[in-house]
Amino acid sequence: MSERFRAGVLPDPGQIDELVESVADLAVLVSGSGVVEGISVNPDCPSLGCLDHWVGRKFETFLTQESREKFAERLTVIAAKPDLARRPVEMNHVDNATWEFPIRYSLHRVKGSDSILLVGRDMQPIAEVQQRLVSEQLARERDQQKMRSGETFYRVVLEAAETPLVLVEPEKGRIHDLNSAAATLLGTTPDTLRGNAFAQAFEGWRRNEMMEALQGAAAADGMSSVDVIARRNGRELALVPEYFRAAGELFLLCRVVTTEETEGAGPEVAQSLAALFGASSDAIVLTDGKGVIRDANEAFLIMTDAAQLRDVKHKSLADFLARGTVDLKLILETAGKAGRMSRYSSQISSVVGSRSSVEISVAQLGQRNGELGFGFIIRDVSPSQTVDEGAGAGVMSDDAMQSVMDLVGTASLKELVSATSDVVEKMCIETAVKLTGNNRVAAAEMLGLSRQSLYVKLRKHGLLNARPGDDSEG
Repeated sequence: MSERFRAGVLPDPGQIDELVESVADLAVLVSGSGVVEGISVNPDCPSLGCLDHWVGRKFETFLTQESREKFAERLTVIAAKPDLARRPVEMNHVDNATWEFPIRYSLHRVKGSDSILLVGRDMQPIAEVQQRLVSEQLARERDQQKMRSGETFYRVVLEAAETPLVLVEPEKGRIHDLNSAAATLLGTTPDTLRGNAFAQAFEGWRRNEMMEALQGAAAADGMSSVDVIARRNGRELALVPEYFRAAGELFLLCRVVTTEETEGAGPEVAQSLAALFGASSDAIVLTDGKGVIRDANEAFLIMTDAAQLRDVKHKSLADFLARGTVDLKLILETAGKAGRMSRYSSQISSVVGSRSSVEISVAQLGQRNGELGFGFIIRDVSPSQTVDEGAGAGVMSDDAMQSVMDLVGTASLKELVSATSDVVEKMCIETAVKLTGNNRVAAAEMLGLSRQSLYVKLRKHGLLNARPGDDSEG
């Protein structure tokens, strides 16, 4: 030991009994040839076990490959520089290829001999602590990954929800979070409102008054709401709050609805209507103001031979009507003016080309975003349909057929064909006028004629005043 680390007088180590056994957890005396000459295990380290079988065997036999290299390198340094201050070296022991334990050794040359005394400290407790720290770190990283994953799921679901939702902290009265649907109803963006006082989004409300009203509505039996007016756009809204607890803290989940929704059907009625929509044997189709399909029930998919909703969604209903845009335009214009239309006869074309005769009823619907839409109820009438109901525009009646047959022998074939054509033309015009409710403009468009040509043909067949007082021109 260097002189500068000494003070006073220390006894000769040989004068102290069991010094090595007391100071070291493990002491090993290794000869110059690397054979273990003696070994001492501190009784306070029972985890090391009995190592008497090391004596008489090569010390490196009980070292890992990496530790063997460390041991050989340290012996080389001691041999080259005997007076160099000794630095501890950590080596890992193996015993019977199944047990491994780390020891921190200091190496000391024995005077008058080429043997080396290795005085070691058991590093297993420290290694176990380090291993626990690593395990804790890995567990913490896994927990953080789960939290990030949960946050992502929460964000995706919140934004995907069509229902306007606002999460409010009851104690502070601040908006914890909200989705874009709610921000749109309130006339702004989510980032603008997030973290602000909820009461500031509405006219005539203070923070305490707002929270008392919401908490009272949430605690009431049944569904209760608080009527408000959005400050930014002046919309009349209602807040439907309910409590939930997260991480021990109470929050309010507020559903933002328009006054039209609160005055309409309650939750039970809405559920019943949804069940009726799905189970109805009549086809039900919901479209936007231009007739583009937004939703349809199973009956409509069966009627059109569509495999799933996405096969018809976002397509125009005209794609499934036999007369296409002619029918759709007439239906939407009539329903748009009167608010509804009932029992319009037409044909539905399936995706594979088959057709079925139907009766269509339609009503104009208001949408949440203020736009108009339409609801169609389409009933298949193919089994009960007759020629007299006016849908068989291309089929002659028995009387008309008999009239033509009576002409055989009294007129040429050319005259017979001309007479037949007149009969068919008259029946087609009568059917078009009937289908359009005597709307001459729509009938002309349905037949592919100009309005002037239609009037000429109506006059020709004596149909111009067939329905006096109902000469509608759209």
